[in-house]
Amino acid sequence: MPYAHRNAQGLVLSLHREASAEASEYLADDHPDVRAFLGDQGAADAQERFARLDADFVRVLEDVIDTLINRNLINITDLPAEAQAKLFSRKSFRERRSSHALKLYGDAELGALIPGVAPADDSDA
Repeated sequence: MPYAHRNAQGLVLSLHREASAEASEYLADDHPDVRAFLGDQGAADAQERFARLDADFVRVLEDVIDTLINRNLINITDLPAEAQAKLFSRKSFRERRSSHALKLYGDAELGALIPGVAPADDSDA
């Protein structure tokens, strides 16, 4: 329930809770001029959510490709050179980023928790 103060060209300069000498025009909350003045945050939020979904989906695709390679269903060399470079780049970035993360379980303990993964041999360390 804002009251708008407009300039000579009709653009909203400010919004007020109460009517005043300069802001006497009542506009609904969903009025296009109010949304434009506020920057239409709804569209920005939707874009941000979609970008997060894209990032999550990319991670799923990476995991699928890793699974196919680990099961010898495809070779990394079967992929185009550009795809190989992007996969290696993302994987190395993720590894560098996770190397600074807090590790709650040692590698040996983690291996014991994941079916099909043998615990790490720390005898050479």
